Amino acid sequence: MTPKISFRDITRTHPVKGGVFTALGGVSLDIGEREFVTVVGPSGCGKSTLLNLAAGLDTPTSGEVVVDGRPVTGPGPERGMIFQQYALFPWLTVRKNVEFGLRVAGVGGAERRRRATEAIDLVGLTEFADALPKTLSGGMKQRCAIARAYAVDPDVLLMDEPFGALDAMTRVQLQDQLLDTWSRQTRTVVFVTHDVEEAVYLARRVVVMAARPGRVHRIVDVDLPYPRTEQTRLSQRFAALRNEVWSAVHHQGAPAGQPAA
Repeated sequence: MTPKISFRDITRTHPVKGGVFTALGGVSLDIGEREFVTVVGPSGCGKSTLLNLAAGLDTPTSGEVVVDGRPVTGPGPERGMIFQQYALFPWLTVRKNVEFGLRVAGVGGAERRRRATEAIDLVGLTEFADALPKTLSGGMKQRCAIARAYAVDPDVLLMDEPFGALDAMTRVQLQDQLLDTWSRQTRTVVFVTHDVEEAVYLARRVVVMAARPGRVHRIVDVDLPYPRTEQTRLSQRFAALRNEVWSAVHHQGAPAGQPAA
């Protein structure tokens, strides 16, 4: 079966004073159709670089990223990207922010409004559709950004620490909402996070990255059934998986000849 996303021996280097910094070194990874994968690892391990390459916002120094059997050569509507910063237009309402990508894509007015309304309903912002971003909480702004990505109906959703700036309660609520939406639409999701508990709670597989150079250190299968609930978080199996991922992140050996991260 052809993977939805393939990273094929990806290397990404950057020139720095006195030499070259290797953000990613020989990363190979396949992600299946409709799979939810989280990516964790120490700072500098190339998590965000990996997402940017999949989104077509960056290009590898060597190797290639393939989506649906086609090499990624730039951004495309089949791949939606959500960042930690909401990147909303402050002068546009929630509805107009969500419609923006559709407008750029040339979608007609009636269809644009229908799809925006559907996406806004999906993230629970119906009552705030005509509100400006300055009147929204942080969690509501992020939901607006997620709705904007949903509206263009991407096959792949790439999420770069989207809940990292939110308070703990809002973060948990958005995790549950994201899983609920994913279970109904079942698109492929690649979700970068620093939070090990979040990584285990959301994913079918957790990819643990190591730094210097950035590489896949370990992949942990998460054998917890969906839907996931508060009882999932309190289960012994969840605790065991969390500890396994935590250990993989924080007790990595450095490659020969390189200092530990």
